[in-house]
Amino acid sequence: MNVDLSDPRFTAIGLLTEAFTGLRGHFEAQLDQHRLSIVEFEVLMRLARTPSHRLRMTDLAGQTSLSTSGVTRVVDRMDRDGLIRREACSADRRSSYAVITDAGLERLDALLPEHLEIIQRWLVDPLSPGQLDALLEGLRKVRDAVNPCATAGTGEPAELPAEPASA
Repeated sequence: MNVDLSDPRFTAIGLLTEAFTGLRGHFEAQLDQHRLSIVEFEVLMRLARTPSHRLRMTDLAGQTSLSTSGVTRVVDRMDRDGLIRREACSADRRSSYAVITDAGLERLDALLPEHLEIIQRWLVDPLSPGQLDALLEGLRKVRDAVNPCATAGTGEPAELPAEPASA
């Protein structure tokens, strides 16, 4: 064999994949209890974290794991469920916005405390604060390299809020 199978690049991608797969399993089980797929949750979170609570459909596709046609199908389904709505773009009749509804925000509000517990237990707790900062910095660099459209339409990328000071 001409390739060294102990190359640390294989280890890096393998660990990333294994970590993602494990986290995704915990997330899917939790989201299923709230009648949401992981993709629907991703759409709701993208819209909720955007200051205007809306994104052009093309920007939403760029920020998610969906194609333009895939985002259309998900938005149509979520629109029927009342979680988001479409809104015409006055500046460009070819474009439309996906906008999170009050029902979509309520669904997120119901599931986010438990979701944060999962993130805390399986991602944050195993790392020191410095390791978490380094992980976030590294993931942003990789994300920006492989998906430069990931923050399109949102302005600056959102930072994780600082932990509240102990009383």
